[in-house]
Amino acid sequence: MHRFYVDGCSEADKSIRITGEDVNHILNVLRLSTGDEITISDGSSRDYLCKISDYCIDNSKYGEPAVIADIIDITGSNAELPADIYLFQGVPKGDKLETIIQKCVELGVYSIIPVMMERTIVKLDDKKKEKKINRYNAIAESAAKQSRRGIIPKVLDYMSMNEAISFAESQMDTVLFPYELAEGMDLSRDIINRLVKEAIDKNTINEKISIGIFIGPEGGFSDAEAKKLEDIDAKTVSLGHRILRTETAGMTVMSILSFLMDK
Repeated sequence: MHRFYVDGCSEADKSIRITGEDVNHILNVLRLSTGDEITISDGSSRDYLCKISDYCIDNSKYGEPAVIADIIDITGSNAELPADIYLFQGVPKGDKLETIIQKCVELGVYSIIPVMMERTIVKLDDKKKEKKINRYNAIAESAAKQSRRGIIPKVLDYMSMNEAISFAESQMDTVLFPYELAEGMDLSRDIINRLVKEAIDKNTINEKISIGIFIGPEGGFSDAEAKKLEDIDAKTVSLGHRILRTETAGMTVMSILSFLMDK
């Protein structure tokens, strides 16, 4: 069933008005009409099963092009993980970050933060950063729709490594730090299993923990960056005996957590 996102939906509503670019997509691309059923997400993990009851492609009836969908049923989305996972991704070369965003959204990430680290090769001015963030959020929205997420994960503004560490220290319950110098697989499995159990246990009482994952760019973390992460008690984990590319590492962590946390 086709899915759309509309902010501000309420369980007290009898119908939902869809506006903007989705109107053209619904009527002219998907060719849906009155009587067709769609799913609308409010972006806060509630899904509204709806039936299209009316539409207007000009401004004469609703003041703007709109599709009206009557609410049939409301359910909680089962597409979200029991933890909010933030990916702090060292900015890689080329279009790798686009792939990382797309796949990690499919795997359940809550938010992605591009981080300019010591070994980041890419240099961007503010204008280019803004343009890229807009594109990254469009990719995240498309991936969220495709994978039927209950929310649209946000790609936040670029941060320096110091800004990212300060943000993680103040906002995250736990920070994971995949690192080639981690002690071993048994300890890593223990750290991840305990983290997964904590997330699931908290979720049973309608609470969520927040998890930050730091991934280095090509060339990895500098010694100074690794020390700063250790200073905020980030938990070093191993992803195996193979050295993974930056575009693979974040997806690997998300795959592990998604598989173990999904209900």
